[in-house]
Amino acid sequence: MTATNGRLFAVPNLLGVVEPERVLPAHTIEIARGLTHYVVENAKPARALLQALTPKLPIREIAIVELGPDPDRARCDELLLPARNGVDIGLLSDAGCPGIADPGALLIEAAHAQGITVVPLVGPSSVVLALMASGMNGQGFAFHGYLPVKPDARAKAIAALEEGSRRSGHAQIFIETPYRNGAMLDAVIETCKPSTRLCVAADLRDNRRIDDRRHSVRLDRCGIRHCDLLVPPSNVWPFGTLAGFGRPTPGRSNEFRQSS
Repeated sequence: MTATNGRLFAVPNLLGVVEPERVLPAHTIEIARGLTHYVVENAKPARALLQALTPKLPIREIAIVELGPDPDRARCDELLLPARNGVDIGLLSDAGCPGIADPGALLIEAAHAQGITVVPLVGPSSVVLALMASGMNGQGFAFHGYLPVKPDARAKAIAALEEGSRRSGHAQIFIETPYRNGAMLDAVIETCKPSTRLCVAADLRDNRRIDDRRHSVRLDRCGIRHCDLLVPPSNVWPFGTLAGFGRPTPGRSNEFRQSS
């Protein structure tokens, strides 16, 4: 890396419609406000965040370039050209932390290959927030992103995660979109053993609903249907629910508290 190279800042986005100051540290906000060049998953949510942050430049004067869902190395090298010319770049996901269940990981990999310094900024991660509130194994866990959509493949994936959790005791975490939440939870209930612990974490935007939006419960205590367990995410933000499961903890109560 030469002295003239810029840096790649991994800038966390919000998890929903919430004031940035509630969930982003002052240092993250200050860095994000001052950047003049962004590579983003999609332009619309990126502009929404920047507008909320009141950047130092007008939005129209900030370069906002979409990364695309599956960029190849040549595309990543092209997007990193400003950094090689000494300009700091911000990398923005649609929600949460760049590089996690996000194509931004490919840009970060390319930056490392070119000797460009990558600076991760502090902000909300739905994966970490869900694990923190679940009471499951935070010492050993795995995040699997989205599971297969087709029913047979999805059931096989769920069964494999459950077996892996039963053998290792590690929590298994995955994410789903709102319109597939019901089908996913039906599949979990139909596939998993009654003793398996399930946590559903929805609407993780901030801490205002912490008492009724995260639940950890054994499947044999879920009640009549998944609607007793699942609290849908916000209707105004197009992101879904994190779920995870792990083996029961001996002597531990996992009674389900139904949300109001």
